[in-house]
Amino acid sequence: MLSRSPAVPQPLPDLNRRLAKLTSILDVAKAMSAERDLDLLLPLILFEATKVVEADRCSLFILDRERNELWSKVAQGSKSEIRLPVGSGIAGQVAHTGAIINIPDAYADTRFNRSFDVSSGYQTKTILCVPMRDANGEVTGVIQALNRLDGQGFNSEDEELLLALGAQAAGAIENALLHEEINRLFEGFVSASVVAIEARDPTTAGHSGRVADLTVTLAQALEHLSTGTYARTHFSSTEIQEIRYASLLHDFGKVGVRENVLVKAEKLYPHELEGLRARFQLARKDLQLQSYRRRFEAVKHRGDKHLAEIEAEETERLGTELKHLHEVFDFVLTCNRPTVLAQGGFERLNELGHLQFEDADGKTQPLLLPREIQSLSITRGTLSSEERREIESHVEHTYRFLTQIPWTRALRRVPEIAYAHHEKLDGTGYPRAIPERTIPVQSRMMSISDIYDALTASDRPYKKAVPHTLALDILKREADNGQLDKELFHIFVDAEIPRRALPNAPK
Repeated sequence: MLSRSPAVPQPLPDLNRRLAKLTSILDVAKAMSAERDLDLLLPLILFEATKVVEADRCSLFILDRERNELWSKVAQGSKSEIRLPVGSGIAGQVAHTGAIINIPDAYADTRFNRSFDVSSGYQTKTILCVPMRDANGEVTGVIQALNRLDGQGFNSEDEELLLALGAQAAGAIENALLHEEINRLFEGFVSASVVAIEARDPTTAGHSGRVADLTVTLAQALEHLSTGTYARTHFSSTEIQEIRYASLLHDFGKVGVRENVLVKAEKLYPHELEGLRARFQLARKDLQLQSYRRRFEAVKHRGDKHLAEIEAEETERLGTELKHLHEVFDFVLTCNRPTVLAQGGFERLNELGHLQFEDADGKTQPLLLPREIQSLSITRGTLSSEERREIESHVEHTYRFLTQIPWTRALRRVPEIAYAHHEKLDGTGYPRAIPERTIPVQSRMMSISDIYDALTASDRPYKKAVPHTLALDILKREADNGQLDKELFHIFVDAEIPRRALPNAPK
C-alpha cells in the first residue's frame, strides 16, 4: 500500500498575508458597491489592485462595445485618457481573448510595445493583465498591473486575486455606468422639457434656468450658516440635483395652457382689437355719411344760396364728432395696456358702452361690446379672473406631468417641490393654499428665486423689467407680510445670491 506523503504546511506569515489580501478585496467590494461616481470609483479600484498584487502601478480599461475600443479615464502614471482598439497591445488582446497575460520580462516579449516607456520615461519589467468579467461572464474591461515590487514576476496567486478583484470591479463599474446613463437620460429629458416650455413663450426664455441657478445657489449658501433656523442645513449633491430638476421643470405645466392666454400682452386679444378698430372705422364712415345727409337736407330746406354757410357748419360739427371719436379710441387703447386706470376710468368705460353707430345695413350697433368693456376694465395686468385661473392651473399640470415620471428614490420629491412653488406661508398661495408647515424649504427658496427673476427679467410685452433694488423691496414687502420665508429672504440678500448665481445679474 502506497503511503501518501504529508502536505507541506504553508508558512503562517504567507497565510496571514493572503488572508489580509482577501479581506482587503471584501472591504473594497463593499466600498465599490456603494460608490456611483465613476471618477471616484476607478481610482479606488486601482489603489486596491496595486495593493493586492503588490505592484508599482496599475491601469484599468473599460470596454466600449459600440466603438470596439478600450478606454481608460484613469491610469497610474498617465495624465490623459487612453484609447486603444480591441486586439491591440496586451490589454487589447486580453479584452479580445478573455485570457490572462502574465509576462515576467516585458522587453523579452514581442507583444510588449515599448513606445509608452519611451514617451514616459518609465521602465516596464513585469506585466499582469487580467480580464474583468460581469455576472454573465462577458468581458467588460481589463486590469493591468506593472512591476511587482519585489522584483519577481507575478504568480498564480496574483492572477487569482486580481481576477477576483476584477469581477467585483466589473459589477461596480457596470452600476456606475448605468447610473451615469440614467443621469444623462434625466438631463436630456429635463433639457428637452425646458426647450418645450420656452417654445410656448419665447419672451420668458431662460427663466427656468435662472430660477434653477438662483435656487441652487441659495441652497448652497445655507451650509455656511451658524445661527438661525437654517443653521447647519446641508443638502447632499443628490438633493441639490433634486432642487435643480424641480426648479428647471417648475413651469412645465404651461404647455397645458392655451398659448394666446400664456402670451397675452394686452387686455384685448389681437383679433379683438382688430375687430374693435374696424368698428371705429365704420363709426367714422357713419359720422361722415350722416354729415353729408344733413348737408343735403339743409340745402333742400334753406336753398343753395346758403351752401357755404351749411358747409361751414357741418365741417365744424363733423370735425368735433370725429375728434371725439378719435379721443374715445385713444382712451380705449390706453385702457387696453396692462396699467392701472386713472380715477374715473372705469366709469367712463361704462358710459362709452352706450355709444352707437349705424352699420352698412342701417342697423344700430354698439361701439363697444360688453365683453370688451369687461376686459378693458381689468384692474391689474392683462388677464381676466378666468384667464388668471387658467394660468395658475399650470402648477396642477406640472404636478400631474411630473408624477408620471418614474423618478429614482433619490429624486422622488421633485414633483412635490415643484408643486408648492406658488404657495404662500400665510395660506394665500395657489393652487392648494396649504399651511406654512407643509411647504418644503426647497419650494420656499424657489418661490423667492421665481419672483425675483420674474420681476427683473428683461422687458416683456406685458411688463417692464424691474430694477434689482426695487425687486428686493417687493420681495421684502411680501416677506414682511408673512407670504415669503423672511429668514430665507435675508439670506438671499445678504449672500448676494443674484450676483453669485447669474453672470449678468441686474444691479
